Amino acid sequence: MLKRNIASGIIRHLVKYTGYRDRPIEERQLRFQNGCREGHTEIAFAATGTNLQLVFGVSSGNFAGDPRECDFDKEHGKVHLKSHLIMNGVCVTWRGWIDLERLDGVGCLEYDEERAAEEDALLRDQIERYNRRVQEIEDKHRAYRTGGVQPPHLNHHYHGHHGHLGVPGSGGGVDPHLNHRQDPEMEVRLRAY
Repeated sequence: MLKRNIASGIIRHLVKYTGYRDRPIEERQLRFQNGCREGHTEIAFAATGTNLQLVFGVSSGNFAGDPRECDFDKEHGKVHLKSHLIMNGVCVTWRGWIDLERLDGVGCLEYDEERAAEEDALLRDQIERYNRRVQEIEDKHRAYRTGGVQPPHLNHHYHGHHGHLGVPGSGGGVDPHLNHRQDPEMEVRLRAY
C-alpha cells in the first residue's frame, strides 16, 4: 500500500525540521545547518506527523558522498536534500528542500526502484545461502540416521560415567558406535590419567 501511495504521489507534503525544539530559533537554525553539513537531519511531514531521520552524503555509508544529496547552492536561503531509506519495507528516496530561516519546506517520498532491486537481490542471496545451509544440515542428519557417518560428540573418556568405554573394572566392553575413536595410544594415555 505504501508503494502504491508513493507511486501515486500522495506522500508529498509540507515538512518541518524537528530537532532541538526546546532551543531558540537562532540555535536551531545553526544546528540544522551543521547537521546537514555532517550528513544528517530530522524532519517530519506536518500533515501526518511522520518523523524521518534523514542520512545523506558520506554519513549514508556511501563513501563517495554525492554532493547533490545536500545542496546549499541550488537555491538561495534553502537547502535541497535527498536521502535513501527503507520505510515499512519499501525502498524510497526522500527529496525536498527546507528554508534555512523558517526551518520548514516541501518534501516527498519516491519509490526507489534501483535500490529496491539491489535489496531484493541481497535478500534472495541471503535466503539461498540459508536454504543451502539448512539442506547441508539435513543431509548430515540423514546420513547419521542411516548409519553412513557417525555423529560427532564429546569425548566421554574424561567423564568416567560410561561403563561401555572398555575401562578395566567398568563392567563393559567397547560399544560398537564408538569404534571409530578407539585409538590404542589414546586409550593408554587416558587410562593413565
